[in-house]
Amino acid sequence: MSMSKGMLEEYCPELSILSIPLRNKFRGINFREVAIFRGPSGWTEFGPFLEYDDQEAATWMRAALEAANEPWPELFHNQIPVNATLPIIEPEAVRTILNRFPGARTVKIKVDDFENGAGVVEEVLNIDPELKIRLDVNAGWSDTVAISNLLEYHLRFGNVFEYVEQPCATLEELARVKSEVPIRIAADESIRKNLSADFDNFSQYAHFAIIKWQPVGGFKSAHKLAEQIGLPIVVSSALETGIGMSHGLALAGSFKSTPLASGLGTVALFDGDVCEPATVVENGFIEVKRREPVLLERYLASPERTLHWKQRILRVLQTLQDLEELEGRVK
Repeated sequence: MSMSKGMLEEYCPELSILSIPLRNKFRGINFREVAIFRGPSGWTEFGPFLEYDDQEAATWMRAALEAANEPWPELFHNQIPVNATLPIIEPEAVRTILNRFPGARTVKIKVDDFENGAGVVEEVLNIDPELKIRLDVNAGWSDTVAISNLLEYHLRFGNVFEYVEQPCATLEELARVKSEVPIRIAADESIRKNLSADFDNFSQYAHFAIIKWQPVGGFKSAHKLAEQIGLPIVVSSALETGIGMSHGLALAGSFKSTPLASGLGTVALFDGDVCEPATVVENGFIEVKRREPVLLERYLASPERTLHWKQRILRVLQTLQDLEELEGRVK
């Protein structure tokens, strides 16, 4: 059965398309566009980045529909420690952005250019030498460049690094980097871009697994994935609003182990939040609770962008339906 516009209300009731300005460019964008809607269990969010195709976005829709229609998993923690997140910035902007993450004891630094990244690390440590540092390369280096850069970071700064996230794109490169540098490795894209992969023996590639609520397909998928991978889990965000972030926080709280600092504080990078109070860090933590949109009118997208997203959602729902029918036949 093909999707029709009338089915938007069936699958995504009370649908709104939001466009929220970012305080600093992040992932190459200045505005974050997402869809939010409400199901029997509460509000949810669907926000695959614009460059993602319909098949990849269908995984995000699984998460959104699960959160709208099913209760949260059992929670073992009601507040989650959060890292500060620094986009690619000049060192002089560090203090201003760190101030948006009060009490955070871990700082994740987005890195592309080696020297600029080193300048940001140095400024962070000048502000507070006791902070833990995470580097995030977003698969931007080859294994040769990663080994050279990370050895130099270690030589300059010592054992301040908790890990480097996805320094290279391929598993083979990660394995080589892991064997040759003293900084531990966290895998992100290698997991969420390869959800059908065999994750047995994944410890040869990384020390930590980054799990994100939407990109891995929701709560059930995240727990299944974490069990397969068998590494310490860091729950991170996909640059959601407070609605989506509430589900990321619930995911972090649904693991029995003491949560490592999560990457769930990125609402602080927005010019505001659709939730009020905003879903931001206080004393290094964010509370786990369901949130509702209060400031919808302030952040509604333009009619043109709203139409774009509604058309996209219809395509993604159809893609998801086709995938589920195929999965049913395979089973």
